[in-house]
Amino acid sequence: MTGTRASTAVIPQALRRFDSQAVRLMADIDADPWGSVRASAYETARVISLAPELDGHGTRLEWLLNQQLPDGTWGEGPARYRLLPTLSAVEALLATIVRDEAPAVPTRGRLASASADGLAALRALPADGPWPDTAAIEVLVPSLVARINDLLDRPVIGTLSRLGPVSRGARLNVPPGFRPDRHEEIAQRCRAGVPGKLHHTFEGVARHLPGDAVPVPDGLLGSSPAATAAWLASQPDRAQGKQARAALSAAARRYGGLLPEAAPVRVFERLWVAAALARPGLPPACRAAAEGWAHDIYDPAGVRGAPGLLPDADDTSMAVLVAAVTGTACDPAPLAAFWVDTHYRCYIGEDTGSVTANAHTLQALTAHLRLRPAARPVHHPRMDLVRDWLVEQQTDGAWTDKWHASPYYATERCVRALLGHPGPGTRQAIRAAVDRVLASQNDDGTWGVWGGTAEETAYVVQILLADPAAATRPGWRTALQRAENALDDRGSRHQPPALWHDKTLYAPTTMIQAEILAARELLTRHGPGRHTEGVAS
Repeated sequence: MTGTRASTAVIPQALRRFDSQAVRLMADIDADPWGSVRASAYETARVISLAPELDGHGTRLEWLLNQQLPDGTWGEGPARYRLLPTLSAVEALLATIVRDEAPAVPTRGRLASASADGLAALRALPADGPWPDTAAIEVLVPSLVARINDLLDRPVIGTLSRLGPVSRGARLNVPPGFRPDRHEEIAQRCRAGVPGKLHHTFEGVARHLPGDAVPVPDGLLGSSPAATAAWLASQPDRAQGKQARAALSAAARRYGGLLPEAAPVRVFERLWVAAALARPGLPPACRAAAEGWAHDIYDPAGVRGAPGLLPDADDTSMAVLVAAVTGTACDPAPLAAFWVDTHYRCYIGEDTGSVTANAHTLQALTAHLRLRPAARPVHHPRMDLVRDWLVEQQTDGAWTDKWHASPYYATERCVRALLGHPGPGTRQAIRAAVDRVLASQNDDGTWGVWGGTAEETAYVVQILLADPAAATRPGWRTALQRAENALDDRGSRHQPPALWHDKTLYAPTTMIQAEILAARELLTRHGPGRHTEGVAS
């Protein structure tokens, strides 16, 4: 349906549909304090290995065995992304065999067979990188390889028909690009105290540190089930881990006995969902809830993505942004702590910069200044520097980022930020981004880094509708019409693949649903045959 009269007739009905779906989505979020993510093979395997006494151990082990792919690996995405979850799963199965838990758990022969297939798959993985820029992969990979080799040396492993031949004298090598002793080096530096940024991946160094290296956590250590299980395993006095064990058990109950990549994700989920739904316009019934989320989450010392994590610029700026789009203000002053020369660090101690964190910061400051124009002299000089830094990070019309596997996510964030704060080079950068996405649409109307997805298609739709000048580019109208058909076909039955980076790939389901819902609504209001005005926000 592309005619103006026909499209105008459906808009009131579509508005009602968007309003009801947005209200339902936000109500679901309010009802769940943990957040909507799938179980993680990596995290679940770490808990199997490090906290076998936790209720539900047998359920986790059976699930892990069933998650093994036909090629012997575990995990999602291309082969290089499956390195870490496969190492984690193999180590957990070998540890289970060594503990001699059969027959209370699946038979030793079944564990041995899955372990042997996993070891064969690890040896068949690509011989070199580039490896994904996931959290602490340079520490976690060599740590797990060392642990697997220790287990392969145990006498019981050599007695098993499937594992004996692959264990005798056959060490698992650390893949090229990783330093075999990196985990030990980091642990040595942490003997005087483990910095907060390592709490989330504490399992990578825990074996090389004393039990009191990290204070007793009052919940999940670094929001991570794996890190918490590693901390519990390091305690000579099991009684002092009561709170951490209770938090781990609670997380497992929420996810059916399994464990997610991080928990809870309520801060991230609420802020990203509210920001997505605000692009077409928050329904009145949602505005008060979004405002409440932003002000409840906001912290003058900086917002933490989850309890136990460090404050970060990404979540802090998103709280400022969501408050601003609801018509209220949260002071962006905490962002100053993350400033470094030309841009914002995502968190203190960061090794590699994040373009999406800086794009969110630029969007937040732009929205805040609409409400508080008197603050312009304070923030504008840094906004100009961030804008210029973002332009410099573009490559071949796209941006990439460490928090997401797809360039379409980072590109949408950067285009939106630059549209809100234009300057030298931004028009050329935005045009290059538009031309890049117009040239990369799949035959079925979708976009995707590894294959078409509704999530990535939603990001591209928002790029093409945010920039008013995009409507003049050849192919704009056809691309959006094909995208609308694709989203209509996929959106309501979408099981999103994991594209988000933590230690491995994960999928924040509700956040993805909000992006798709927002894109479909923007198409209804502003797509081909409705309007050609941009909808930048």
